[in-house]
Amino acid sequence: MTRHFLNTQDWTRAELDAVLAQAARFKRGLAGGASNGRPLEGKSIALVFFNPSLRTRTSFEIGAFQLGGHAVVLQPGKDAWPIEFDLGTVMDGEAEEHIAEVARVLSRYVDMIGVRAFPKFVDWSLDRQDRVLQGFAKYATVPVINMETITHPCQELAHAMALQERFGGTDPGSSPEQVLRGKKYVLTWTYHPKALNTAVANSALTIATRMGMDVTLLCPTPEYVLDERYMDWARANVAEQGGSLTVSHDIESAYSGADVVYAKSWGALPYFGDWEREKPIRERYRHFIVDEAKMALTRNAAFSHCLPLRRNVKATDAVMDSPACIAIGEAENRLHVQKAVMAALARGDGGQDATSGIGVS
Repeated sequence: MTRHFLNTQDWTRAELDAVLAQAARFKRGLAGGASNGRPLEGKSIALVFFNPSLRTRTSFEIGAFQLGGHAVVLQPGKDAWPIEFDLGTVMDGEAEEHIAEVARVLSRYVDMIGVRAFPKFVDWSLDRQDRVLQGFAKYATVPVINMETITHPCQELAHAMALQERFGGTDPGSSPEQVLRGKKYVLTWTYHPKALNTAVANSALTIATRMGMDVTLLCPTPEYVLDERYMDWARANVAEQGGSLTVSHDIESAYSGADVVYAKSWGALPYFGDWEREKPIRERYRHFIVDEAKMALTRNAAFSHCLPLRRNVKATDAVMDSPACIAIGEAENRLHVQKAVMAALARGDGGQDATSGIGVS
């Protein structure tokens, strides 16, 4: 059965730790002790972008190149045919071909497929099905990588790696899989002039609880709590890994004693597809911006954001330019973790050597 990387929740904690360890080796310029430091030699990956990208496209293209592989970028509707994803549809509209053919044909050409496809922002009950990503995973006969849809697992790993670096988990003799356990982690909603995808928030909640952290989801009102699927994932992670999960609408208590502050804006799901109704609500909460006063309540917390970030809307210049900000390092880590994911999928072992338990190389 083909192994995909659609969500970190689909991989075991041991597999994720192995991928992070390999990413750290890649970052140090090491191949992990393998005789072949180019695990994608002679292989290729199709990067299918339904949405614009800066960090994702750059890091995947360069990462494939550094591993010896070749990346082909496709943009359906622009330099590739528009695609239909529903079965039973009479295709007399814009779409020229069906995912059933697209995924299977690409699988004959390439060794992996990356997919980036944001929600349509019309009906969350449909968008939460993640039909574009799931369509590729269903019909492809090669590994599929989620480059961001309604979750962003590559960003999750880059974030976890940046936090491990911040708290000493990559120091010689350290235990990176334990270094984040028990740290207070605040995932805070921030204002943005338009409603955004919940993908990064879903993923931040997932990985922080997976790492055994004490997680506080800070948002203005109950309407901004994330989809129950991801809340359930977080609760399951707490039960398995320890830590805790708290939902708060109080800024001061949430920030108090925090070790990590992660900022992201997202839309309230009850108003999904009807942002005009939500707009007056979010306008009342501009004060959720991450600023010096809030950071002063923390325990010298690390601050980060997935980028792009609107300065002095989501976070102030002072916060972004402070030593506490690890957003640039997190963005760099996208390159390394994605190389580790591609290497793991190329080996077909999900991140661990099947015989020795040594991380991918």
